[in-house]
Amino acid sequence: MTSYLTAPGPDSVTAERARVQRRTLPLLFGTQIVGGIGTTIAVSVGALLTSRLVGTGLSGLAQSAAVVGAALLAVPVTAVMNRRGRRPGLALAYLVGAAGAALVVAATVTRWVPLLFLGMLLLGGGTTANLQARYAAVDLAEPARRGRQLSLIVWATTLGAVAAPPLAPLADTALHRFGLPPLAGPFAFSAVAFVVAAGALQLFLRPDPLLTARRAAALTAPVAAAPHGLTAAVRAVAGRPAARLGVAAVAVGHLVMVGVMAMTPVHLDQRHGGDVLRVVGIVLSLHIAGMYALAPLVGWLTDRLGRRAVILGGVGLLLAACGVAGTAGHDVTRISVGLVLLGLGWSATMVAGSTLLSESVPVGLRPAVQGLSDLTMGLAGAAAGALSGFIVLWAGYSVLNLLAAIATVPLLALALPPLSVTSRPPAAKPPTTAGDRGVEKCG
Repeated sequence: MTSYLTAPGPDSVTAERARVQRRTLPLLFGTQIVGGIGTTIAVSVGALLTSRLVGTGLSGLAQSAAVVGAALLAVPVTAVMNRRGRRPGLALAYLVGAAGAALVVAATVTRWVPLLFLGMLLLGGGTTANLQARYAAVDLAEPARRGRQLSLIVWATTLGAVAAPPLAPLADTALHRFGLPPLAGPFAFSAVAFVVAAGALQLFLRPDPLLTARRAAALTAPVAAAPHGLTAAVRAVAGRPAARLGVAAVAVGHLVMVGVMAMTPVHLDQRHGGDVLRVVGIVLSLHIAGMYALAPLVGWLTDRLGRRAVILGGVGLLLAACGVAGTAGHDVTRISVGLVLLGLGWSATMVAGSTLLSESVPVGLRPAVQGLSDLTMGLAGAAAGALSGFIVLWAGYSVLNLLAAIATVPLLALALPPLSVTSRPPAAKPPTTAGDRGVEKCG
């Protein structure tokens, strides 16, 4: 077996890390584009397919199943990475996603609803792989370049996500000729994309960046202490107002975004019928562009104006999005504007909230606290996706937007600075006794 780090000298270690990183980044960039296409092309029609199979009331559960699946699959995938490295973990996640997409195709053929939801749950493996790839990008990155190299992989995911929705009608038309039911084609395309990404990683992600980083650390630095657990993270967030605001910003922004976005295709399907895939593709592409395209600007504003100011700006954008989309009826242009504003609001609350959270806790607690925030975000998004279908069925798309706007009120209360009462003179204090003076001194 080849030893990738054969010399203990710092110059040799640095050169080897740089060489492996130069191989790793282009591969991750390419597979993120492919994986982003596979994930988004399926998610963009998931609620629509579910609506046609089981009705509008349960259509939001498709989105929730994918979100929950991504969260649950992170546990075994991370365990594989911890034992064997990034390559088998990422490949496993993509292959699970491919299996899920194949099950959804089978569900459209058999019209067996449990198989549909199982497939959507496993489809979350594609999202798990996309998220874990960001960490693979910084395993060997120099400290001064970690942010830029991680953002490169995020941008790659964005390229795939923006390109995917318009491909949905093409995939559906192309595979419909082979006898697949309507809306099955995008999921078949997703399965192929995940298999391609898994194969590329398994073949070419060598040396493994995580294992190489561990070898380098063993030569140059002591082993780091174990991270704190979830209980310590909960205590840290509960005791720090800034940390609470960071968690709330990430969770509420995600809740509003998922709830409104998940039901927009179903709402459009009520009017646009056979042309709905093209319309949904355009609207969701604009929404995803709003989420990611201006993220560097949002980060600059977070540093320039402050975290709290950008969170408040994000809340304002979310409220504007709900107002525009909720009063648009079936006007595609106005709904598109609303979805762009929704994406921008999500970006602001996500970037500023994550930044505020990370800097509000000690370094040793950050991984656990960030994990707690991601768990809260995932549960919030899953709940929003699950409830949104019932809300649209019972009360309509406009009421869904109204309730989403109301959901931002607790975040707004946390983000606004407390009001100081200065107009009323202080109340007269009663005469101080000797016992009172003793209490004051102790206080």
